[in-house]
Amino acid sequence: MKITIEPICLNLKTTFRIAHGADDQRFNVLVHLDEGVGEAPAVPYYGETQQGIVDYLQHLPDLGDDLFDIDGVLARLPPGSRAARAAVDIALHDLWGKRLGQPLYRLFGLNPNNLPLTSFTIAMDEPEVMARRAAESGYPIIKVKLGGGEGDLAIVAAIRQSTTARLRVDANAGWSREQALRLIPRLAEYDLEFVEQPLAVDDIEGFFWLKDQLSKQKITLPIFADESAKTSREIASLAGAVDGVVVKLMKTAGLREALRAIHVARAYDMQIMLSCMVESSVGVTAAAHLAPLCEYADLDGPLLIKNDPYRGLKYSGASFSLPSGAGIGLEKI
Repeated sequence: MKITIEPICLNLKTTFRIAHGADDQRFNVLVHLDEGVGEAPAVPYYGETQQGIVDYLQHLPDLGDDLFDIDGVLARLPPGSRAARAAVDIALHDLWGKRLGQPLYRLFGLNPNNLPLTSFTIAMDEPEVMARRAAESGYPIIKVKLGGGEGDLAIVAAIRQSTTARLRVDANAGWSREQALRLIPRLAEYDLEFVEQPLAVDDIEGFFWLKDQLSKQKITLPIFADESAKTSREIASLAGAVDGVVVKLMKTAGLREALRAIHVARAYDMQIMLSCMVESSVGVTAAAHLAPLCEYADLDGPLLIKNDPYRGLKYSGASFSLPSGAGIGLEKI
């Protein structure tokens, strides 16, 4: 299999600001394996850079020619960039589907009609700006980026006043234990679906502590883990501490481990939200082929950028549909 590396720059429609920083552009990398394509997003707070991804890909060993030994090919990848490994994994699956003439969802045995609705993300800004964006979006499900401490209450209050949409909030590991315990009961008053990643990434013990403290107050607002739940093993370590987990191909290093993560979460009776980074239709559409296995979706990456290089998912408000083409089903723009 011949590998081709294609660095790309994605221009965002609005500044994307979260607890870790702000961006107007994202510098991702597309990976081509023969006619298969995958995507690696360079997410700074995961320690990924475009150059680092390119360097990793340029030094890969020979991947061989047995396309149907996907686990064997992936096992030959050296340690390093998860984003790069995810791109190779996606490209392999895309090529697999194309060679067999079938879309991935069919090869996974999934029904493309059983899809959750997707949320639309409102990045951090002044409360009135975020409220206006939420109202103007018209989306029935809004994901609100938080992580600024006490000011987060003003943000959620302003957005709740501006829209009747279902709200989810994502603290992006921006709160301490004490802040989370203080804020979550107050946030519960705004009829939220769940709170995502309230605590620091490595504070697994803190999730158990928070669950216990909230239960004593009879607070039932669900808690989901994102950055703390990268792989199936980390998901298992959170069993009993969280109500759900966020699965992203760029955390699991591809579709193969994402499937394992979903099955492990299900075994521990956790709910699952399938999500993405700021990515083009390449990475997001690949992830969406797993959406029939999940209760929630946060797959709005292509809606946040101006210059998507491919067509993949088709959106109709919060609904989306999978392309019927072979592999991921992408069309080059």
